Order: sequence, then structure tokens, then C-alpha cells
Amino acid sequence: MTTEFDLGALLAERGAERYELHTKYLNPQLPRMLHTIGFDKVYERGEGAHFFDADGNDYLDMLAGFGVMGLGRHHPVVRKALHDVLDAGLADLTRFDCQPLPGLLAERLLAHSPHLDRVFFGNSGTEAVETALKFARYATGRPRILYCDHAFHGLTTGSLSVNGEDGFRDGFAPLLPDTAVPLGDLDALARELKKGDVAGLIVEPIQGKGVHEAPPGYLRAAQELLRRHKALLIADEVQTGLGRTGDFYAYQHEDGVEPDLVCVAKALSGGYVPVGATLGRDWIFRKVYSSMDRVLVHSASFGSNAQAMAAGLAVLSVMENEQIVAGVRRTGDLLKARLTALVDRYELLADVRGRGLMIGIEFGRPSSLKLRGRWTMLQAARKGLFAQMVVVPLLQRHRILTQVSGDHLEVIKLIPPLVVDEADVDRFLTAFTAVMDDAHSGGGLMWDFGKTLIKQAVANR
Repeated sequence: MTTEFDLGALLAERGAERYELHTKYLNPQLPRMLHTIGFDKVYERGEGAHFFDADGNDYLDMLAGFGVMGLGRHHPVVRKALHDVLDAGLADLTRFDCQPLPGLLAERLLAHSPHLDRVFFGNSGTEAVETALKFARYATGRPRILYCDHAFHGLTTGSLSVNGEDGFRDGFAPLLPDTAVPLGDLDALARELKKGDVAGLIVEPIQGKGVHEAPPGYLRAAQELLRRHKALLIADEVQTGLGRTGDFYAYQHEDGVEPDLVCVAKALSGGYVPVGATLGRDWIFRKVYSSMDRVLVHSASFGSNAQAMAAGLAVLSVMENEQIVAGVRRTGDLLKARLTALVDRYELLADVRGRGLMIGIEFGRPSSLKLRGRWTMLQAARKGLFAQMVVVPLLQRHRILTQVSGDHLEVIKLIPPLVVDEADVDRFLTAFTAVMDDAHSGGGLMWDFGKTLIKQAVANR
């Protein structure tokens, strides 16, 4: 006799084994890392910009699943759209028909970038980047892609080729022909373009690693250089797109910038169904799909699936109806202004930067002798430990989830759900101020934890 599958019963029976199951069958370093820094929590449910543990404790999410949860967890409009599309019983993914939802979502997306004409739907940000790289190389007939130092464009082989962090690239060569140029350095860009083999430049208008914004005027000037050399500008908006920076796309903060290809993903999913999209000019798509023989020359088995398309349509509807982008500008300006006001107050706080609800908090070498010795000790063990020392008490003592903005960086990145409100900003500032006060006291739990991190860093060398 067969038993009907009961997901609730399975979770009730085996859910408590979550860390053991991950250690045994998945990446064993993840639970190890979480145990080490005290992040081995058990979260039971999520709602909006908050999630809750088994005891009902409320945690503020300033990470948004690396930007996936743009509308927070379980937005009712997105949730209903997914129920509706499942109940519709569509003949999805036949692969030999044209369903309405992909066309409708493409139409809605392109309305936010009217200089672009067509969309390819994949399943993730790295797929969106892979698509852009393939299309740029094919359309131009050139092999080389330029990218910026410290960029992050994904971890599959093609996108890894334009990843500016050696820690991700080490051991995975050979990769695609590529060259890194400093973000903002037009002379370096011009030198590479003169070689005549460059298909395009891929750039994050605000880099996720370290939260570094392209200098004013750079994107427009880079675009002009690229066009002069018949190369393409590719904007990676996987993290910055869909309102994150206070405009629908981050490149729109600079007048006259019209990328040839734009990559989006993350928040388009509503936090439910993986989806990625590559938007581009008509002539590029027509070159790639130049005949009926080439109709499947670039495709994805789950691309354009009904659940992902329904989620994307619902997300764009919510963004318009709830005026999400305007809200991001207000809340982001408030958060950044209040954090910036703390820079003169705390000697360990070096800089606050970013746009909208993508903010980097950078720590730096203190001036006082008492703190300088502790700072130097941390840096000698491993750069980035002080930022980790801030992230940990924010979660353990204040129930606020944040992240260090990259390996060996003394930067915390805030990318909360776009629906955070003024009360959430108050809560974060209160907690962050308390952690900074503790750090500047020169003692206490925070520096004790620092000793643990130093031992761990030395042991891993």
C-alpha cells in the first residue's frame, strides 16, 4: 500500500535534522562555518522583511537572501499569482508552442528600458550573464570580454571568466579570454578596445563586492568608447535592478546611458521561483537567432516556465501599485543619512556609501592607540575579521541578519527587502550603535569573539 506524500509530516518528522543532513549530504563547510560564528539558527517562517524562530523571536532581514527577496518573504500578491498559475493547469513547457506569459512578462520588463527590444528568459543571474556573454561574442564576432576589478557576475564558467575575485577563480582555469580593467578607468578601457578583439564590457553600475559605485559620467563615457570601437555595453543589474538603488535600474541614475544588453534576476522571482532575464537590442537577437535552423541555438529547459513568469508579472505589478521604487528612495536616503552621521562619532567607522537600499558600511584603522593595537592584531590574522565581529553580535544580540560584503573586506553590505520601513531603520540604527559602542569600549564580548575568529583564521592558513 502506497502512502500519499505529506510534506508537512516529513518536515515535522525530519526538520530538526537540518544541520546534520546538510553536513552529510551537501556542502559540509556551510554548517561548520555557521556553527563557528553562531549563525546556526533554526528559522521557522518568514513574512515581509522579518523571519521568526521556533520561539517566535522576530529577526530583521537586512540581507534579503542576497537580494532575492526584493518584496520580502511571501508577498500575498506573488503568492496568489503562483496559486493561480498552478490551478490554471497550463500546458507548460511543451517547447513547441508560444505561451502567453513569457511574452507578457517581456513586454512589462521592456517598458522599463524602452531602448531595448527583446528578452531571453533563463533561471538565474549567472545564466543571464552567460546569455549576455554568448550574445555579445556572437553578435560582434569577437572573443574577448572586459570586466572590472572586484566584479562579481556569477560562478558558472563563463560568468566566472568575468569575476574579479581570485578566490572564486582559483583552480577553475582555463576560462574564457578576458581582461579586467579598473572601474572608472577610461584610459585602461580605451587601451583594450584599440586591440580590436573586444566584444563588450560587462559592468555592475554598483559593484556588489564592497558596494563601489561607478564614478559619475563613467558609464556614459564608456558607452561612447565602446560604440566607437563597435563593442557592446552590458549592464549586470542582477542585484541592482528592480528598484534596489532607487531607480528601476541602477544605470538609469546617469542620463544618456543605454546598455546594449541588461541582465536581471534575483528580485524578479518574488523569492519563489528561480528566474533570470537578458534584455537586448533587436539586432543582437536577430544575429543570434538568424534562421529557423538556429531557433534553439541558445535555450534553457526551464526557461520561461509558467510559475517563474507568473511570479515576475506579479512582482512588477506590486512594484507599480505599491510605488516600491519611490519608497526605496525615501527609506534608503533615511538609512544612509543616519549611518553617515555616525562616521565622525566612531573612529572605527570609515565610510558609508551606496544608493537606495544597497549600502556599504566600511570600517578602517582607528586613530587611538588602544584600538589601533587590537585592529592591527585582527588585520595580521585575516583582513575582514572586524566586519565579521560586527555582523555576529548584530544577529546574536539584536536578531538582525547582515553580511560581510566579500572575502577579506572590512565592509558590511545592507541589501534588505525593499519593503523595510522607518521602524526597521530605527531598529537597525539602535542595534548598530550599540555594537559600535561595545567595539569602541575596548573590551567586552565583541573583542572576546574576535580572539575566537583570530584562532580560526590562523588554523585555516
